[in-house]
Amino acid sequence: MVKIVSRKSLDSQTVYDIGVETDHNFLLANGSVASNCFNKSHSMAYGFVTYQTAYLKANYPVEYMAALLTENSDNTDKVQKYIDSCQRSLNIKVIPPDVNRSEVDFTPANGKIIFGLSAIKNVGEAAIENILEARRKDGEFKDLPDFCSRISLQIVNSRALEALIKCGALNSLNNNRKQAIEHLNFLIPWAQGKAKDKEIGQGNIFDLLGETSTKNTNEGAPKPPQVNDFSTQEKLQFEKELLGFYVSEHPLKSIIEAKLIEDAVTLQDLAEHKGKKVKVFLTVVEVKQHVTKKGGRMAFLQVEDMSGQAEAIVFPRTYQEVQDSLKENMSLLVTGKVDKQEDKIQLIIDETESVQRLLESVKPQEKQASVRLYLTPEEIEKTETMNNLKTLLQDYNGNPDQKKYPVEAVVSNQYLVRFGERFWVEDLEGIVNRLKEREFQASIFNND
Repeated sequence: MVKIVSRKSLDSQTVYDIGVETDHNFLLANGSVASNCFNKSHSMAYGFVTYQTAYLKANYPVEYMAALLTENSDNTDKVQKYIDSCQRSLNIKVIPPDVNRSEVDFTPANGKIIFGLSAIKNVGEAAIENILEARRKDGEFKDLPDFCSRISLQIVNSRALEALIKCGALNSLNNNRKQAIEHLNFLIPWAQGKAKDKEIGQGNIFDLLGETSTKNTNEGAPKPPQVNDFSTQEKLQFEKELLGFYVSEHPLKSIIEAKLIEDAVTLQDLAEHKGKKVKVFLTVVEVKQHVTKKGGRMAFLQVEDMSGQAEAIVFPRTYQEVQDSLKENMSLLVTGKVDKQEDKIQLIIDETESVQRLLESVKPQEKQASVRLYLTPEEIEKTETMNNLKTLLQDYNGNPDQKKYPVEAVVSNQYLVRFGERFWVEDLEGIVNRLKEREFQASIFNND
C-alpha cells in the first residue's frame, strides 16, 4: 500500500522504459517506493488510450458499442452486459439478427446496432458469406422461397437454416417461426430441383425471355403449412440456445418493468448491497448439486437477469425447502444475502418463489372491484407515459382512511400484475374516465 503525502510538478522531463533481469519489487530499504523505477512512458500510453476510448464512447456511442460487441462476441456474459448497457444506459436499440440487414459483425445503422450473423451458433463463415453474396447480387430476400432459391443449399445446410429461423434471423421473410421450419421440408427439395434444372439449362419461361430479374420465378414454390407459431417462451429459449442470451426480449422484462416488487435489485447491483438481504428477479441458467461431508445436499447456481450473470448458493438448510424450484430456465423471485468471497460476489439464497405463482398470487383475493389497465411493453418502456400514469393514480388515491380499490395491469395480454397500495384509488369511475381521456385502455373489473 502506498500513501501519497505530497506532490509537485517537475515540468517536462525525459522518461525511460526500463527492464530488469530478475524479479524486483522496486522497494527501498525503508519501505518507500522507488518512484523513478515506474514505467512512466508506458503509463502515459495507457492514459492516452483511455482518453481515446472515452472520447469515442462520448461522441460516437453507437459505433463504439458496435465495435465493443464485435470484439467480445465470443464472450456471452460480456455481450449480454454490453447489450443491456446499450438499451438501459445509452438508449441504443440492438436489433436482432436479420438476413436482410445484418452483416458478419455487429453493425451501426441509423442510431441502432444490428446483430451480427457470426454470433449465431450452427451458422458457419461460408454460409454467412454465401447469404451476404446473394443479397449483394440481387438485393433483399422477398420471402422464404426466394431465399432458398438464391442461396446454395450445399453451403447453407438445413441445420444452418433452422438455426436462422429459430433465432429470428428470417422473421422478415416469415415471422411464424414454427411454420417456417415446417415449410423447409417442402422448400428444400423444391429449391434443390430448381438449382439442378438451372445447371442443365432447363430454365423456366421467364429465364428464356431474359426476365428473371423482373418477374417472380417462384410461383411454383410449395405453400407453407397452416400451423400455430411457437410460444413466446419457446422463441426466447431458442434465442438463448443459439445466441447465448435473449435478444428480442428477456423473460423477466415485463415483470421487472411493471415493478411487481418495488425494492427488488438487479444482479449487477449486488456489490452495492454486500452483507444485506435483497430480493432479485432472476432466471436459473445452470444447477450443480453437491453433497457435503455430513451428507447434506446443496446446490451451486449460475443465474442471470437483464443486467448479467452471477453465482448463487443454496445451503443444505434451505435446499430441502426450495429444491423443486431449482430448475434450469425457471424464472424466480429469490430472497437472499449478498456475500463476498475472494473478490467474488455471491448470492446466498434463503427463499424462492416462482414468478408464475407470484403473478397468480397478486390476483384479487376477495370479490371486489378493481381498475384494470391493459399495457404493452412499448408503453412500459416510455418513461413519460409511466410517469403520467403514476401521477393520475396518485391524484385519485384520496383519504388514507377511506376504502381503496386495487389497480391492476395486464401486460402483453400475458401477465397480470397489481400496483402497490400507494397507487390504489378511492374513486373507481372517476379514475377510469380520466385514464380514458389520457388514451389509456382502462375499465372497471368486477372480480365475481
